[in-house]
Amino acid sequence: MYLLEISIALLVAINLFAFFLMARDKRKSRANGAPKRTSEGFLFFLAAAFGSIGVYAGMLSFRHKTKRWYFQLGIPLLIIQNFATLYLVTDLFGTS
Repeated sequence: MYLLEISIALLVAINLFAFFLMARDKRKSRANGAPKRTSEGFLFFLAAAFGSIGVYAGMLSFRHKTKRWYFQLGIPLLIIQNFATLYLVTDLFGTS
């Protein structure tokens, strides 16, 4: 069982998706009368579902959602939660 490899691949894929979603939302936020944007709730859901590094990297790269206190506090806390969960799952099921 390759749980560690699968976990890393899943983590990378979700974080890339989150990063590009932040870029897309920033682009839409600049356009007046832009089509429907990504909700903050979905961004937090994605961060909680192991996409916190991608959301945080998007925040820093695109200066998007950086003035919202709940993003400044919540996303770093979700990074810790994501790594703790990943550690517990790999520890529980083994890494072999």
